Amino acid sequence: MNMRQVGIEIPKVDVLEKALGEAKYGADLPCQEPLHLKVLRSPTSHAKIVRMQMEKALRVSGVERIFTAKDIPGKNLVGTIVKDQPILASDRVRYIGDAVALIAARTEEAAEEAAQKVVVVYEDLPSIIHPEEALHPHAPLIHEKGNLLLEFHVIKGDVQKGFKEAEVVVEETYTTTWVDHAYLEPDAGISYLDEKGRITIVCPTQNVHYDQKEVASVLSLPLDQVRIIQCSTGGGFGGRLDVTIQCLLALAAFHLKQPVRIVYSREEVFQVTSKRHPLTIRYKSGAKKDGKLIAIEVDILGDTGAYASYGGTVAIRSAVHATGPYQVPNVKVRSRMAYTNNSWSGAMRGFGVPQMAFAHESQMDLLAQALKMDPIEIRLKNCLRVGSETATGQTLTASVGIGETLKKVKEWRDKLSLLKDDSKKPFIKKGVGIGSMWYGIGNTGIANPSTAQMEIDPDGEIRLFTGVADIGQGSDTVLLQIASEAIGVSLDEIRLIRADTAVTTDAGATSASRQTYISGNAILDAIKNLKHSAIQEASQLLNIDENDLFFENGKVKSRTCLTTSIPLREIAKRCAKILKGEGSFDPETTKLDPQTGQGVPYATYAFATHLAEVEVDTESGKVSVNRVIASHDVGKAIHPQNVIGQIMGGVAMGTGFALMEEYVPGEKTSFVNYLIPTSKDVPEVIPIVVEDKEPTGPFGAKGVGEPALIPSAPAILNAIAEAIGQRIYDLPANLERVLGAVQKRKLA
Repeated sequence: MNMRQVGIEIPKVDVLEKALGEAKYGADLPCQEPLHLKVLRSPTSHAKIVRMQMEKALRVSGVERIFTAKDIPGKNLVGTIVKDQPILASDRVRYIGDAVALIAARTEEAAEEAAQKVVVVYEDLPSIIHPEEALHPHAPLIHEKGNLLLEFHVIKGDVQKGFKEAEVVVEETYTTTWVDHAYLEPDAGISYLDEKGRITIVCPTQNVHYDQKEVASVLSLPLDQVRIIQCSTGGGFGGRLDVTIQCLLALAAFHLKQPVRIVYSREEVFQVTSKRHPLTIRYKSGAKKDGKLIAIEVDILGDTGAYASYGGTVAIRSAVHATGPYQVPNVKVRSRMAYTNNSWSGAMRGFGVPQMAFAHESQMDLLAQALKMDPIEIRLKNCLRVGSETATGQTLTASVGIGETLKKVKEWRDKLSLLKDDSKKPFIKKGVGIGSMWYGIGNTGIANPSTAQMEIDPDGEIRLFTGVADIGQGSDTVLLQIASEAIGVSLDEIRLIRADTAVTTDAGATSASRQTYISGNAILDAIKNLKHSAIQEASQLLNIDENDLFFENGKVKSRTCLTTSIPLREIAKRCAKILKGEGSFDPETTKLDPQTGQGVPYATYAFATHLAEVEVDTESGKVSVNRVIASHDVGKAIHPQNVIGQIMGGVAMGTGFALMEEYVPGEKTSFVNYLIPTSKDVPEVIPIVVEDKEPTGPFGAKGVGEPALIPSAPAILNAIAEAIGQRIYDLPANLERVLGAVQKRKLA
């Protein structure tokens, strides 16, 4: 097939709007004389609400109303999987920042003043800070059903027998901490009643249809009485998968019948939005003398904080990915997620896999060191390939590009000049590290559908309808490229309507690197059905049997009379009706066995390998990442430059995860003390795009959004270990931990 739109680099469809500053983000949205909302939040981590006194607050000039849990007409609980998080706390608060009351006022200043004058009397309850403490038999209960959110196992083969046969065994413990999404746009949006009387919320989000369901449940309204529209979204990374402002906006608009606006402060964003789950990972690996992996045993304990959010998803995905992209015949993984009174953890780019990659890639280097093997060679010896069976018993049949990513990185490494320490700067140590990963595309072992529609009207306008939220990753452009290529018209001839529950159907969340693969396939299905409809209509218009007609390059053509053809637009015009095609796609997966974790959790996987070159200042503890070679199997790059952009961003975020990002509840409240990489911290990135096509993907594509992040931290930590001769087992590898490792090396 002649690729005219897929695999080429074109300007992203929203680039001009953003470059000119015309994109409307949440705080920019026009709204006529809105009331301003402010949330009163808990200053304590665990307490009963004894009473609230609002008389003084209500006397503040400009205050219209103060809402509490009693004002919620429907269910006062939300959650992506487990409904356990109140919109406004009714009887108890469970973390510092829990919402207690919502103030609506004519000015922001009045709302702020009123919030300070609401008096809430609390009765403190015991707080649980550590997940180990939460799982103690006599620990105070954070939720009635107990402090264990979920326990999940992956069991394959006989791990005890495997370790008896192993000739080298490495056993270590790794920890990671909370990480904030640090998107630059604070949560903000508006709500109003539209011309049909629907509660309408316009806000940044990663899933308009999920938001719609939650708002409807909270307000006890039918779905068609709630409309969610995604505005331009200044980053997400998983942080906009949970509801944040949506139900607060809706509650106020529902009662007041007036437009309302909310804009979180940066401090509020840090305090009350979800974080990456801290994990403690106890990891035991066994191998033969030739480097062949024979057994792993892993125990994972995570902190989901006060509420479930995506804690169960992270527990399961981290267990499924615990082996890394390697064949291991004997596997035993236990993964648990516990409630605590810490900030709640949710979805963040990778769903537990970045934490697991840090552990399994450290283990691979330790095995290589013990066996005196090359770190890349031990990975090549064990990496998954077509025909391999994963830890969940899934046989991989195609698009397994991990070996190719390793070979590409090896070519680069072998071309590099040998890193030598500078004799004039003996305190600067240099190192090179490798990190590999695999990542299942889409949700884990559950239904994961998307839908889309294509249509053309009698005036010739071609429209693509999709519920996909573009959060800056470029899905608008990529999905239009897929549609353009499949239907045979130029991209600028297609009008995109997306992420508005009033006019688009459910495409699922923009998460799990799923939209190119799953929604791309839904669009192809819609176009297939549109083509069929066009052939049916053309058959009548041309008086030619349908079996003699086919669709090519935007036209219906005859197989027997090569000069006979009719453009799609002409068909719609002549039959005087809208031609439509409905499409859907749900990857083929199976539910995982609840006892053993066996099954087919994903239809396809992305693979990657990074090489990092670092310099470590052993006097200050500063680590400089000079260069990262980033090799990614993406199946097919629909938009190559966009893939490269994702890789660049992933390396930057991975550098932060490796070296500096560490959220501390109650302490880190702004970018003054929560450190993220600046332009001076981001290394030179050399991206390598490997295209091992996925047969079930749109034009062979898989995904790259989360994979771009995952191998960076493992590669950087392995490079630090090579540079200073001492490994760091706790992220981030900040100045203090690096200096501690240097000192430990000196004392060894």
